[in-house]
Amino acid sequence: MSPLWLTLLMPGLFGVGCIVRTVGWVRNRNKAVTADMAFRRLIATNRLAAPIAVFCVSWSLALLRDGDAYQQAHVVFFMAITVIGIIFCLMHLRSAALVVAVTVNLPFFIAMMLTGKPTFIAAGFNVLLVTGAMIAIVVTHYRDFRQLHESRQVLLTQQEKLQALSDENLRLANLDSLTSIANRRSFFAALDEAFDAARRNGGALAVGIIDLDGFKPINDMYGHAAGDRVLVEVAERLQHAAGPDLRVFRLGGDEFALLNTGDCAEKELSGVGQSICQSIAARIDLGGRSVQVTASIGFAVFPGVGDGAQDLYERADYALYAAKRDRRGGVVVFNADQAERLDRQRQVEGALLSADLDHQLFLLYQPIFDIRDNRCVGFEALARWHDERLGLISPGEFVPIAEHNGRINLITRILLAKALSEAKTWPSGTYLSFNLSPHDLASADTMLRIISLVQASGFDPCRINFEITETAVIRDFAQAIESLALLRNLGVSVSLDDFGTGYSSLTYVHKLPLSKIKIDRSFVSDVNCRPASAKIITSVLSLCRELDLGAIIEGVETQEELETLKALGAQVVQGYYFSKPLTPAAARSLALNAGAASSDGLALSAS
Repeated sequence: MSPLWLTLLMPGLFGVGCIVRTVGWVRNRNKAVTADMAFRRLIATNRLAAPIAVFCVSWSLALLRDGDAYQQAHVVFFMAITVIGIIFCLMHLRSAALVVAVTVNLPFFIAMMLTGKPTFIAAGFNVLLVTGAMIAIVVTHYRDFRQLHESRQVLLTQQEKLQALSDENLRLANLDSLTSIANRRSFFAALDEAFDAARRNGGALAVGIIDLDGFKPINDMYGHAAGDRVLVEVAERLQHAAGPDLRVFRLGGDEFALLNTGDCAEKELSGVGQSICQSIAARIDLGGRSVQVTASIGFAVFPGVGDGAQDLYERADYALYAAKRDRRGGVVVFNADQAERLDRQRQVEGALLSADLDHQLFLLYQPIFDIRDNRCVGFEALARWHDERLGLISPGEFVPIAEHNGRINLITRILLAKALSEAKTWPSGTYLSFNLSPHDLASADTMLRIISLVQASGFDPCRINFEITETAVIRDFAQAIESLALLRNLGVSVSLDDFGTGYSSLTYVHKLPLSKIKIDRSFVSDVNCRPASAKIITSVLSLCRELDLGAIIEGVETQEELETLKALGAQVVQGYYFSKPLTPAAARSLALNAGAASSDGLALSAS
């Protein structure tokens, strides 16, 4: 009934155009789209909406003039249902949806009114009302969509700030705050990486440990500020000696490290070491006066010695001690002579395997003070071992060996039972802090044994704080969370020890069920004259407040450090400034005195 150009040509051309665009969409559906590209496409959609809508409504109105009532009703239905579908398709682009709705429905409504037929007039009103409802839905949906987008942007901004804080803390944790060279943490990470590469590629790797001779008298005579200037100057001289194959690190105090991935022949290492020693030995100007220090260096070379990165480091450390003892100010490369000194380690391991640990192990107690009222609020239990043949052996010597040979879980249970028994004699306001080994967190069975010990002791779990290190959770993060959850369900507190010296990450703080964070003493040493350390401590204290965690600062040794920490907002600290580790009787006496003071009206806080 209508001409062919209106029924076939126009819709045919329009259909071909739609097919071409659809093919383009399908081809590009997996391509990345930038914000600029998305914006241009949205603008194009807005610009196309009106012309296409005008074309379609003009075409439909032209068709409406011809045909019988059924065919006209088909055109009306076609336009009504299609415009509703288009509005839904454009609900995320409100402007285009509104343009289509107005461009189509207004002429369509007028055309329906002009027909004079009640059915078409009713259809016009119906389409108008339904379209209005659709527009209301689109407006509401668009508003919700925009609010969701804005809230997502706020969340992303917060995450970016948190990540920036984490990255800055990580950067500061890997950088020595005084000398601005890589620190101890960075050294061990680089050592592990270089050792794996050397073993994998069949290459060589040398580790050098440097210790300054005569540095302590400078500190004692001229003060810590002068000592810091010496360390900065030594670090600069080491950096001048560094190169692509030789990296330098500060391990702490007056100790530095070298990591050499180039020529590791003994003659070459000796030459490099002597050159470094000569550079360090040059006099250092302190502004009106000059001082001089020398350096002793110990080297160990892989594959000559060591089955692992830690073995290589320990052998370099043996070589350093040999240099300080026999060749002060010189260089020693680890050899068979130093290997004999490892016999001590084997002796300790043998003694540990045959020891009566129930009788030979004992504890000392390091007081923990609340500096707001200078009162002891708790004790950290410190392990000690006295062997009948070898004498007193420090935990730094026997704990790593016990972890290696599998006796650490037994040692933990023995010491925990002794600590709980002693802690029952303390006043109710004094808590016990006890260190757990990474191996203690390795299985739920071990945790259940520890929980059984606590429950059988009769000691209030709320007065127990278990300390863990970051290395304890790195091995198996999921198992660590499960083990710590068992402890937290018991009612004990859990603190992350040595924060900032391991693989510090806000991931651990966020995901682990922690109660406290212990700030490592490496950030406390001379905090009064090291702005970077003060910034790190301030950041961690702020983080603890935001996450409702307690904070304990370790290693306070001077009045200056204490005053600086007070100014930074610290509340709970421990260190030799207050007391060295005490015997059980001395600790009990101190706890009872603190309890008596509390009963006289002093507030007690153990967080």
